[in-house]
Amino acid sequence: MQTQLISAIDIGSFKVATIIALVDLETDEIRIIGFNQTPSRGVRKGLIVDINKISEVIEKSVEGAERMAGKKIESAFISVGGPHINSINSQGVVATSNPNGEIVEEDVERVIEAARAISLSTTREIIEVSPREFIIDGQEGIKNPIGMSGVRLEVETHIITASTTNLKNIRRVLDDLGIDVDGFVFSGLASAMSTLTPTEKELGVVLVDIGGGKTDLAIYIEDALAYSSSIAIGSKHITNDIAVGLRTSLEEAESIKVKLSDNYNKILQKAKKHGFSKTSLSELKLTREKLDFSLKTLIDEFMTPRIEEIFNLIGEEIEKSGFGNEIKSGIVITGGGALVKPLTLIGKKILGLSIRIGSPSNITGLVEEILTPQFATTVGLISYGKENIMTEGQDRKDFNKILKNLNVDNTISRVKEFVKQFIP
Repeated sequence: MQTQLISAIDIGSFKVATIIALVDLETDEIRIIGFNQTPSRGVRKGLIVDINKISEVIEKSVEGAERMAGKKIESAFISVGGPHINSINSQGVVATSNPNGEIVEEDVERVIEAARAISLSTTREIIEVSPREFIIDGQEGIKNPIGMSGVRLEVETHIITASTTNLKNIRRVLDDLGIDVDGFVFSGLASAMSTLTPTEKELGVVLVDIGGGKTDLAIYIEDALAYSSSIAIGSKHITNDIAVGLRTSLEEAESIKVKLSDNYNKILQKAKKHGFSKTSLSELKLTREKLDFSLKTLIDEFMTPRIEEIFNLIGEEIEKSGFGNEIKSGIVITGGGALVKPLTLIGKKILGLSIRIGSPSNITGLVEEILTPQFATTVGLISYGKENIMTEGQDRKDFNKILKNLNVDNTISRVKEFVKQFIP
């Protein structure tokens, strides 16, 4: 059995998670052999604000995963997200080079490069180029143009860019640890790869990854990534509002939020018996402190306004994308913030779309801790890596094989194998 070692580091505002996996190159099975999560410091809204603190955290997380796996991390895929993420849809067009009109791999390379030639400031860097569809002599909706006949080849792509400064800071931290960067991956894209179903991507869906300090969005239309963005608000803002409203510490506020979410239905049933507005937090034993606030006050006054703000901003992003009428599968929410109650109920009311909570799937091994929404990005990085690995001795990616296997299940991810060689 031939296997490939893939590592990933998810750098967030709330946690840094490192994962090591073995991929069976024959069956594509992912087996987790090492994992660690460490509370994050030095990151705010997806940006590094203290390089020394985050260096210590990443080192601790990497060492923990290495000890569990018994393997050394030499390179890894890294998540990036936050307000510094921008995206644009770009088109490329070339004339086919073959005299008989048959489209070959070189034509695909050239048309992707043409689409990638967008004007960028020196502060921005392309981290992702996702082909949405190919067009041959005006015929749209083509996923695999190789071997087809035509004179004019076009491609519609989705391009994601990130702050060069932030990427340089991450590279510096990893260089000091002796870890090479296999690739920077937008957190929303990584989470989508581990949680979305083929049907959802085909019909149109919004992936919402609610992290600690930011919320990442990825919109799929007709099985292709069509829009990416990030909002500078996350679940930590809900915690902050609870702390201010209850006049308690951030640690206690986080404990209240987690315990309320974990026991939401049970707590509501008890509250109905005693009166929703009369049930105090201290009676429910949610905290170590005596807090004479009602459950109604906690939810309606301290939590709901912030949750409503998050969904209103998500709605604005959907409207900005121009794909609002094409989202037939609704919204999939993942990330640590997805576990906050009553988030989904409020989201359905504001956006008028169906909402489900997304958890990572299709992995084996040490998965007990990570098959939860808060590790969707971490697992998704491994899935992304699986679609981009090159086996030893392979000096050129097999374009025809990549495009030939395009289908509803893996349209975007497999195309990445040839697109990635153009990314600096």
